[in-house]
Formats: sequence, C-alpha cells, structure tokens
Amino acid sequence: MLITRGSILAGIIGLIVGGAIDQSVRMRRAGGQGQQRQANGGQSFEDIFSYYRQQTQRYDFPTQLLVLSAYVMKSDGKVVKAELDFVKTFLAAQFGPQFNVNHLQTLKRFLDSPSLPIEEICNDIRMRSQVEMRIQLLHYLFGIAQADGQVSELEISTLQRVAHLLQVPPMDFRSVKGMFKKNLEGDYEVLGIDKNATDEEVKKAYRQMAVRYHPDKVASLGEEYQKGAKEKFQKIQEAYDNIKKSRGI
Repeated sequence: MLITRGSILAGIIGLIVGGAIDQSVRMRRAGGQGQQRQANGGQSFEDIFSYYRQQTQRYDFPTQLLVLSAYVMKSDGKVVKAELDFVKTFLAAQFGPQFNVNHLQTLKRFLDSPSLPIEEICNDIRMRSQVEMRIQLLHYLFGIAQADGQVSELEISTLQRVAHLLQVPPMDFRSVKGMFKKNLEGDYEVLGIDKNATDEEVKKAYRQMAVRYHPDKVASLGEEYQKGAKEKFQKIQEAYDNIKKSRGI
C-alpha cells in the first residue's frame, strides 16, 4: 500500500527529529558487531541486510539513499571522488546539519560490503513511497553515474535494474535516461517518443510529459528533490525546443 506525500514528509521529519538522537548509538553498536564479524571471516548477505534494517527504523530515508548510492557507485567496479562529492553535496543540501560523519561511515560500510541485498531494500522503499518519489530517486542515481562525466553501460544496466525493482515505469526510465544525453536522440527519449514521431505526436508527448513531471508533483518533498523536479521539467522544455528547432516547427 502506497503512503501519501504527507506521510512521506512526516517520515522524513520523524527521522530528522528522532533519528538524529539514536543514530550514533546504533552506529557504535552495529560497528562493534561488524568488527566481530570481520574477525570471524567477513560479513554475510544477512549481516549487511540486518544492519540496513537497524539503520532504516523510523523511515530512515538518508540510509535508504546511501544504500542505493553505494550500489550505483560500485556498479562499474570503481568508486571515484566525483561520485562521492556528488553524494555528499546532495545529502548535505537535502538534510542540512543532520547529514554528518555517521552517514559517511554508513556509506563506507555499504561500499565495502561484497554484496548488497538490493532487492529487499528496493522493495522496502517501493512499499513506502509514491512513484513520483521513486522517479526522483532514479534521477538522483543517474546524477551519481554521470558525476565522472559519462554514464557507462554497466551503470545503465544497474540503473535499469534499480528502476525495475522500484517499479518505475519503463517510459519514465527512458525519459530520465534521455535527460543525461546531450544529443537529439536524448531529446526524443526525454519526451518518451522516437525520431519517427509526427509533429502532432511530438506536441502531444510534450504536453503529457510536462504534466507528468511538473514540480508540483513533489512539492511536499525536500528542497533537493524539488530542485531535481525543476531540472527535469526544464529538460523537457529544452528537449521540446530542440526538436521543434530541428524540424522547423
């Protein structure tokens, strides 16, 4: 059952007010357990998922973001500074003073883990959020992948899997992917059509996407999500303008 936008916002507020109090306690406890497991030969799949569940009490949205962030950052076999800087900048802007060294330690733990229970985690997120929020998550994850200047095929495959697990509609995945291409092919993808579409189909697609991606859809979410929604809306306008110009419409 999907929760309402107000519930999402209430969950995030609950995290900020209550989660900040016990975050360091949970980190120390989990950290001690992690050291013991490493001494016994490393963390298992169940270990890291158990740790995730500890961290995601009270709708711990930052930890959910960190899990997905680590999954994308690791997807091409290397973690670069540009990706880490992108994540730090986004979360600092999204959560302000509540984003601290504990979150970075949590991210490192996920990055160091040989595997992540991404199916269970995505299912958890999907059950707690509306599709508009999940599309915004996908946009954020594409931003991580492009932080080093390009989105590799391995990263595309990873992002496609995340989108599938989060039940982001294929049309929305294609549109978000197109927003990270700087060519006319990407412009068509942003509108969810191919280059053989008629002029009327182009206009209709633009109107539909402008409604679907209007920033008001995520007005109740955090500042960085609203910023991302505005960027997507602007990309739709730019894609439409580029196609019109190329066709002489």
